[in-house]
Amino acid sequence: MKLIKKEIRGVVVVEVHGKLIGGPESSDEFHELIKGLLDGGKNKIVINLGRTSWADSRGIGMLIGAYTSVKNAGGDLVLAHVIDRINGILSVTRLLLIFRTFDSDDNAVDYLEKGS
Repeated sequence: MKLIKKEIRGVVVVEVHGKLIGGPESSDEFHELIKGLLDGGKNKIVINLGRTSWADSRGIGMLIGAYTSVKNAGGDLVLAHVIDRINGILSVTRLLLIFRTFDSDDNAVDYLEKGS
């Protein structure tokens, strides 16, 4: 898993490349990235899953943990470019009731800019 971070109009977009699979190294990297953003006052975050080929249950758990941390910090975290395989997991687990999803980074950023 490779994480690429960029900022669009004050909103941080994190692209997840590869498989979103929980494990000591990837979980720590993802958690530290989110923690660093929050510590830096960045609490509007888009997770772009367009280049994510798969997510296992621990990977989904990483998204839930990030969402909870961002919400507890007074911010919001949304998903963009959710591929069908991951969307299916989110649907079956009813996590689509929690996560807002968008077809593009721009639509997600627009939503977060307006104060969600």
